[in-house]
Amino acid sequence: MIKYCQLISLLFLAQITFAQNNSITPVPLKDVKLHQGFWHEKLETGRTVMIPHVFQECEQTGRIDNFAVAGGLKKGVFQGTRFDDSDVFKVVEGAAYSLQNHYDAKLDHYLDSLIVLFAAAQEPDGYLYTIRTINKDTTGSYDWIAGPSRYSFENGSHELYIVGHLYEAAVAHYNATGKKTLLDIATKNADHLVKTIGPKPRQMIVVPGHEEIEIALVRLYRTTNKKEYLDLAHFFVDMRGRSDKRTLFLDEHKLGPSYFQDQKPVVRQTEAVGHAVRAQYLYAGIADMLTINDDPQYSQAIHKLWDDATTKKQYITGGVGARADGEAFDAAYVLPNDNAYAETCSAVANLIWNHKMFLYTGESKYMDVFERTLYNGFLGGMSVSGNEFFYVNPMASNGINDFGHGSGATRHEWFACACCPTNVTRFLPSLPSYVYATKANELFVNLFMDSESELKVNDNAVKINQKTNYPWDGNIKITVSPTKSASFPLSIRIPGWANGLAIPGDLYTYQDKSAKPVILSINGKNTPATIENGYIKLNRQWKSGDVVTLTLDMPVRKVIANANIKTNKGKVAIERGPVLYCAEGKDNNGKALSMTIAPDQVFKSEYQKDFLGGLTVLKSNDTKSAFLIPYYAWANRGANEMTIWFDEK
Repeated sequence: MIKYCQLISLLFLAQITFAQNNSITPVPLKDVKLHQGFWHEKLETGRTVMIPHVFQECEQTGRIDNFAVAGGLKKGVFQGTRFDDSDVFKVVEGAAYSLQNHYDAKLDHYLDSLIVLFAAAQEPDGYLYTIRTINKDTTGSYDWIAGPSRYSFENGSHELYIVGHLYEAAVAHYNATGKKTLLDIATKNADHLVKTIGPKPRQMIVVPGHEEIEIALVRLYRTTNKKEYLDLAHFFVDMRGRSDKRTLFLDEHKLGPSYFQDQKPVVRQTEAVGHAVRAQYLYAGIADMLTINDDPQYSQAIHKLWDDATTKKQYITGGVGARADGEAFDAAYVLPNDNAYAETCSAVANLIWNHKMFLYTGESKYMDVFERTLYNGFLGGMSVSGNEFFYVNPMASNGINDFGHGSGATRHEWFACACCPTNVTRFLPSLPSYVYATKANELFVNLFMDSESELKVNDNAVKINQKTNYPWDGNIKITVSPTKSASFPLSIRIPGWANGLAIPGDLYTYQDKSAKPVILSINGKNTPATIENGYIKLNRQWKSGDVVTLTLDMPVRKVIANANIKTNKGKVAIERGPVLYCAEGKDNNGKALSMTIAPDQVFKSEYQKDFLGGLTVLKSNDTKSAFLIPYYAWANRGANEMTIWFDEK
């Protein structure tokens, strides 16, 4: 007879198998190639400029030396602060993605040299945290503290956050090279955690202070199929709001448990609170776990949290986290413009969370938020040149004041707390993996990029090719070429903006909600474009070389904010397609903050190839002249006034 515990385990595995068989799977990065166009150019900038620049900064600031010192390969002291190891792992992750996009033998060998340092720094039982290995157990200054013993100060030490980024880097490196050198370091550490942390006698009860390891453990589980990694991720989530053995972080900063999303069990949380990056990493991890093992209570909670964050607390850029104090969500509809925080890392977290919500539900609204954040809140965090960054991303600037970590009016090559430059560096080269997805026999096209992919639909090899000049125009040509003729649905996401919907919910709406119909043709024959749940689903017998063309109208639209956002009363913002626009003083007689937009003001779009990397500007030569550029491109010509929101007069 099967014992009760064995039965429970079998039922759990059956739930996992059912969820995996019914889940949506992203097409792997190595199977998607960008050859030209907007995002290809951005990825090339990342490969040739950003990754070398950020590695150089990690070398010059001692972040890489810390591993050599911890491993006894070099004499020295710990340099930096307690969480700096994570920056190195994030850049390694980005470099591994870049290898999948464009192989570079020199970069491959450089990563091998770093992995030697990581292995040397890892302690025999798998523990890896260079500040403790170098300084031993310490109760030093709170600003530099690692804690008196392992994981004793996890709410502030970032020990688990750091190794989470190690795991993600390890999986990316393994997928890029087939080598297990970094993966072995990651699994050795994860095995150490499985032995050390958990509900069993003599194990520690630990609640991660800076979430991220939850996402990473799920990724490691998917790669190794070691269920104990998934179980540990569940444990970290389940213990929130339950543990009586937590440590407090920086009492003098008066940061309570809500800062860490630890104020109550997750299943009872309904509002997005606390540190915005930590929160969204937690929520993304939960959504990821739900794709493997669905749970009604967690599902209900994660949907409520998404509704709160998206429909009440999100900037028009897709940025989140309005408060500099605690880098946190503020109350509903409190979204200031000139001192907005909107950390670049929180835009990255928003992208990851919304993509995982799409994979869990199949709903297009999550990719609508993803796209808005991608072209505005995320892309604004990096300079056009690729070697300067924003930490915070205000909606308006007087060109003088900096807000938090020395950014907000001018871009910087680096920060003492360098989480944002390294986060941009790791996410950008991974972008092709977000374009396509499959579910059983269904193929999703979620983003429009000049790209090609080879994928499987019901075990049938299918090539798909996109040609487009998106986001500057709405013409998309998709060629579908199955190895053998086959019937399957091709689901193409039609962005909310193309249907007159600025963003899910009513936080931001278009003044004119009307929208021209999407023009659709298949093999040159006009076809009615029926949009259901945000997708045109074309279910037909496909043969090699079938061509689908779409035309999305891209009018210049005025956006108004929900009346509850008091700072935007009587103001409008300007968008075209997925791109949000702003005014800079440089283009408008030195003034931007005092600019007004007339109710009948007309803007014309014009592509300028040699301006700020090539982009479409908006010009108005009416009674009130105006020159607008994409928000992501501001502050690339020095500090000056900037605004997104204009008084409408």
